[in-house]
Amino acid sequence: MPELQPYACHPERSRGRRYPQAPAPTRNDFQRDRDRVIHSSAFRRLVYKTQVFLNHEGDLFRTRLTHSLEVAQLGRSIARALGLHEDLVEALALAHDLGHTPFGHAGQDALNACLHQLPPEPDAPEDQPTPHEPVGGFEHNLQSLRVVDTLEQRYPDFDGLNLCFETREGILKHCSRANAERLQQLEPGGVGARFLLGHAPSLEAQLANLADEIAYNAHDIDDGVRSGLLTLEQLGEVELFERHLRAVRQQYPALNAKRLLYEAIRRMLTEQVYDVIDASRAAIAEAGVQSVDEVRLCPPLLRFSAPMRAQTGALKRFLMAQLYRHPQVLAQTERARLVVTELYLIYHQDPRQLPAQAPGALPISLRRRVADHIAGMTDRYAMREHLRLTGQSLFD
Repeated sequence: MPELQPYACHPERSRGRRYPQAPAPTRNDFQRDRDRVIHSSAFRRLVYKTQVFLNHEGDLFRTRLTHSLEVAQLGRSIARALGLHEDLVEALALAHDLGHTPFGHAGQDALNACLHQLPPEPDAPEDQPTPHEPVGGFEHNLQSLRVVDTLEQRYPDFDGLNLCFETREGILKHCSRANAERLQQLEPGGVGARFLLGHAPSLEAQLANLADEIAYNAHDIDDGVRSGLLTLEQLGEVELFERHLRAVRQQYPALNAKRLLYEAIRRMLTEQVYDVIDASRAAIAEAGVQSVDEVRLCPPLLRFSAPMRAQTGALKRFLMAQLYRHPQVLAQTERARLVVTELYLIYHQDPRQLPAQAPGALPISLRRRVADHIAGMTDRYAMREHLRLTGQSLFD
């Protein structure tokens, strides 16, 4: 690994784990975190969780797992150029979607609506939030932290994966004030504190967030064209993609459509990566930061240039209008929402259908038990459970 810059996260200066453990003889702490993520049950389940297209719609579309791998590749490439800790960026990239529901954002939205719209019964103590669980609705970043802190059951001495503070901090990209306050009560000065103080996370965490955006913008173009829902002609409206498409056509006039698409996306990715590197180097130099603590006091320093940010924004608006809100996609997401909603109602009304709680598990409300169970499902397991419990098959 290239020499780390002083503003990078250094594993030997980590703020540590919630449960102290002796260091590994051959791996730094961030490598160890990455390995724990890879070996977790939640990571394996990502292979059957939707990105945009439901898992049963085709074998070549991205899943949460392949998306996470692409984020990790982009993140490591940029981290190396900037002198940041590659292993930490990789751990964050691989862990950032561990708490995502089945059926992509449709599943998340449905589960969030269930938790918001179906208030706990005032006379049912078992349905009230406990100090050990989030409050409010459902958000997959907070659920990802919940997975690595509590829900993974692999070690004899503690729940969760016992990851380093820096990894846990980077996983928690968003957090409401109410949940930040709850985290602060459970862990004073911990991962919730920055949301209360208005501080930024580490540069590695900022990079993982940006690599996530770069990855999904690119692979959603690929999947959209492969699915037949987007055409190269439509994508000609998007400046960031169109100029690379035009350049590839000029250089390779006889190239077939598949290779044309791949090469245009590759060049678009390359331009974005170099833009992030150049813009971030300039921002870091201007800020003059010399430590992670100084980074936390600055506005986000990992960034696109202003022109690139405008172009990526235009691409995101195009994908929202032409792909994510395409009638065929919306038809599937409506079915997905119905599956998640009906599963929630059935489990809440008949908790006997839920898996038994592990002996010694922290007490949580019935509502959160249901949410944890559904969030951990793969697409196909959710479909099977819905069929078993309702006798209905909503997907072809």
